[in-house]
Amino acid sequence: MTLATSRPAVVLVSGGLDSATVLALARQQGFQCYALSFDYGQRHRFELEAAARVAAAHRVERHITVPLDLRAFGGSALTDEIAVPKDRGDAEMSEGIPITYVPARNTIFLSVALGWAEVLGASDLFIGVNAVDYSGYPDCRPEFIAAFEQLANLATKSGVEGTACWRVHAPLISLTKGEIIRLGLSHGVDYGLTHSCYDPDPAGRACGHCDSCRLRLKGFADAGIPDPAPYAP
Repeated sequence: MTLATSRPAVVLVSGGLDSATVLALARQQGFQCYALSFDYGQRHRFELEAAARVAAAHRVERHITVPLDLRAFGGSALTDEIAVPKDRGDAEMSEGIPITYVPARNTIFLSVALGWAEVLGASDLFIGVNAVDYSGYPDCRPEFIAAFEQLANLATKSGVEGTACWRVHAPLISLTKGEIIRLGLSHGVDYGLTHSCYDPDPAGRACGHCDSCRLRLKGFADAGIPDPAPYAP
């Protein structure tokens, strides 16, 4: 059931299937959605084209892509000259923090979202983090979301003055990829618009072997639905 909130909210939209699902959920709840993406020097910049497609499909109020080049300090296979791990098994993916972790990425992104939201008079942020089928990133855990929500209420003018109670919505955090896909399809998400691969070919086709591709493919298999993304031969 759609709630007639008509409140503004900033939704982080990467172009992947999780953020596309979260955007659809925020829209379904009646929020006026302002989509925020980042050109952070990621090697998989095709996701920015996907983010624009997803934002347009969901008729957001505005979509901003912020240039924020995290290659300046590197430290990740997504922003540095480091090979993207391929063909890792489930056990290997569940152990430790992988080299595709971008240092403090979600903290940085949510901080920028917080600034824009305060300008908009919003007090709701949406992010597609997931703590079930994910690659071991520390900034995808419920503890992180709760801590950032507390920070938002301490660090903003509206929070200090008591004119807003900030909420960080992470509706997918306890769902598997298969459950996320089924949920998104029930809300009309077109996953053919999305991009998940960490190491696409020059044409933007997914490699099918990186952690992100493997998690995505497993999710579609669990949902019993073919993945509409193009994959390199």
